[in-house]
Amino acid sequence: MEGNNILIKLKDVSYTYPGGREALKDVSFELKENERVGLIGPNGSGKTTLFHVIMGILKPQKGTIEIFGKRRENERDFQEIRGRVGMLFQDSDDQLFSPTVLEDVAFGPLNQGKSPDEARRIAEETLHRLGLHGFEQRITYRLSGGEKRLVSLATVLAMRPKVLLLDEPTTGLDQDTTDRITQILNEIDISYVLISHNMDFLGKTTNIIYGMSHGRLLTEREKIPHAHIHTHDFGGFPHTHTDDYPVK
Repeated sequence: MEGNNILIKLKDVSYTYPGGREALKDVSFELKENERVGLIGPNGSGKTTLFHVIMGILKPQKGTIEIFGKRRENERDFQEIRGRVGMLFQDSDDQLFSPTVLEDVAFGPLNQGKSPDEARRIAEETLHRLGLHGFEQRITYRLSGGEKRLVSLATVLAMRPKVLLLDEPTTGLDQDTTDRITQILNEIDISYVLISHNMDFLGKTTNIIYGMSHGRLLTEREKIPHAHIHTHDFGGFPHTHTDDYPVK
């Protein structure tokens, strides 16, 4: 399947939370090499649940999951792919747990079997690449919200993943940090799926946008040219526009 350029393939996946809320309903989805997919939809529509199913955090009651050409069913299957599929959580405090920035960013490479010296080198290179040189000994919990988000992204990129799953990477951030994340995403050569309510951000960082509603994926594979009078696909979903793109 990887030779077919399909990195992630879900077929007829359904997931219901304890208590009876059906979060995913017969979702089929593919991510191919060189694709940058945006997901937009209201809160509770199943976007984050989809990520958690792909990562093996949640086990679907129905459907099949193939990642890198192999069917993934049990914890061992998902352990094997977690270093190759990097997930940026919506809340940076769920991602950062070490005392210093360098320790947090080096943790992933260490967990992948790199030596301490190699892990440190990778961490320092990643921080420099993201414009965070000098942050190495900063105390993680004292960082600003935007700094935490950039460091969280560094922890994921330091593992050199083949795929990224990014859950609301710019929520609550100022325009400068949003612009920096936009620049980083446009510079990296990694396929990814990106959840956001910001259509302008999605327009700058993705080439395909899907909508989600009530646990279902809208599968129209539309490219989004986004110099606009206020007309675009998925306009019925709640979303935001930045001041850089005023409605005419």
